[in-house]
Amino acid sequence: MTTLSTRPLAHPHDPPRPLGSPWPASAVPGRGGDVLLGGVGLREAAERFGTPLYVLDEDEVRLRARAYRRALPQSDVLYAAKAFLCTAMADWIADEGLGLDVCSAGELRLAAAAGFPPGRILLHGNAKSPEELRLARRLRVGRIVVDNLAEIPRLAALTAADTPQRVLVRVLPGVAAGHHSAVRTGVDGQKFGFSIAAGEAAEAVRRILAQPGLRLAGLHCHLGSQITDTAPYLTALDRLVELLARIRDRHGVELPELDLGGGHGVRYLPGDPELDPARFAAEITARLAARCAEHGLAVPKLTVEPGRAIAAPAAVAVYRVLSVKHTVDGRAFAAVDGGMSDNPRPALYGSAYTVRPIGRTGTAPTRPFDVVGCHCEAGDLLARDAPLPADLRPGDLLAVPAAGAYHLSMASSYNHVGRPAVAAVREGRIRLLIRRETVDDFRTREVGR
Repeated sequence: MTTLSTRPLAHPHDPPRPLGSPWPASAVPGRGGDVLLGGVGLREAAERFGTPLYVLDEDEVRLRARAYRRALPQSDVLYAAKAFLCTAMADWIADEGLGLDVCSAGELRLAAAAGFPPGRILLHGNAKSPEELRLARRLRVGRIVVDNLAEIPRLAALTAADTPQRVLVRVLPGVAAGHHSAVRTGVDGQKFGFSIAAGEAAEAVRRILAQPGLRLAGLHCHLGSQITDTAPYLTALDRLVELLARIRDRHGVELPELDLGGGHGVRYLPGDPELDPARFAAEITARLAARCAEHGLAVPKLTVEPGRAIAAPAAVAVYRVLSVKHTVDGRAFAAVDGGMSDNPRPALYGSAYTVRPIGRTGTAPTRPFDVVGCHCEAGDLLARDAPLPADLRPGDLLAVPAAGAYHLSMASSYNHVGRPAVAAVREGRIRLLIRRETVDDFRTREVGR
C-alpha cells in the first residue's frame, strides 16, 4: 500500500465542504484545484499511476452496502457483480454481509477464487451453458435463476432428490422501466424470462415442480436499469404476489422467496433524481405485507440486487487532455486519452456525465466543450457541452464522477487501447487493484502467425 502526500488545503482551519453528489462523500476540494478522494489527491494519483485511471473509494462502497443492510435488515441484499467486480470488491461485499449476483462463469469463477461464500451467490443468465450450470452445481451456489425452459431438464440432470438445487423463476411482470429501451427488461417480447400474461411463467413453474432434484424457492424479476422511482417496483410486486397466490391455489405450495432484482438509479448530474434505499425499503415492505395479507399468503423473504447503486458513486475516472480543437461552427472539443473503450455508456445510451478539471485554479471563464475519446469513431463521446475553462489545454486533467458501474465491466480493447488501471483509496492511502492493460497482454493471446 502506498501513501501519497496530500497537499495542505488553502485554509487548513476551515475544513473543505464535500463536493456533493454525484461525487463520493469523501470528495473535497484540495489545494491548487485538486480534488481529494479518500484523503488522496486525484492529481497525484494520476501522476503516479498514469491515465486513464479509475479511483475507487472503498469507504463509499462499504457505506452504500451498509445503507442497504440497514434499510432491509430482514431481506437478502445481493450485489450485482455485472456493475463492476474484482477481488477487492468481492471482499468488501462479503465483509459487509451482502450476497453476490453473478451472470457468467467468469464472474462466478472470480468470486470463487476470491473466497466468496458460495451459498450467498445467485447465478443469473438468459443463456447459461451446460458448463456454467455444472460449475454452479460443483461450487454449490445458493440459487440459480431459471430463464428458459431448456434450462429445467439440463439443470435437473445435474441434481438428485437428496441434494436439490434451489431455483427461482424469472418472470416478466409487464412493467416498462429504465432509462433506455435497451435496458427495459420487465416487459414481454425480449430475451429474458417468462411472460406472466402469456402463461409462460405458469408453465415453467409446473415443470420445475415436477423435478425432484429442483426446489422452487420463489419468483424473480428485473425491470430495467437506472430506475429512480418506486412506482414500477410496486406494480411489479402486485403482479408477482398475484402469481404466488395462483401457484398456491393450483399446486398447493407457497413459495418462500420473492426477488425484485435491481436497477436502482443514481445521480450522474447534480440535479438528477436517484432511488433512496430507505424509502424504497419502506414502501416495498409495506406493500408486500399488505398484498400478501389480501391473498392469505405468508410474507415471502424479499431479495434485492443493487449493483450500480453501490458501485457507480464510489469511483471517479481521471483522464488527460490530449488535444483541444475549435471548429469553424463554434464548437469546442477536448480529446482525452480514454473514451468509449473504457466508458461505452454515452455511445450506447446517450448517458450524461459531470466533468471537472483537476489542478486548475483561478476564475477563468468557462465555455461548453464536448469531451471526446481517442478512438476512430465519430460517436466516441464522453460528455456533451461540459462547462470547462475556455483556455483548456493539452496536459490538463479531467475527472468524471459516478464512474464505478458499467464502465470497466463493459470495457473493450478497441483500437488496441488497453483498459485502464484501477486504484482504491481509503484514509489517505492508495493501492493499485488492477494494473493497466498493455500491448504485451494482447500479444500473449496470439498463438501463431
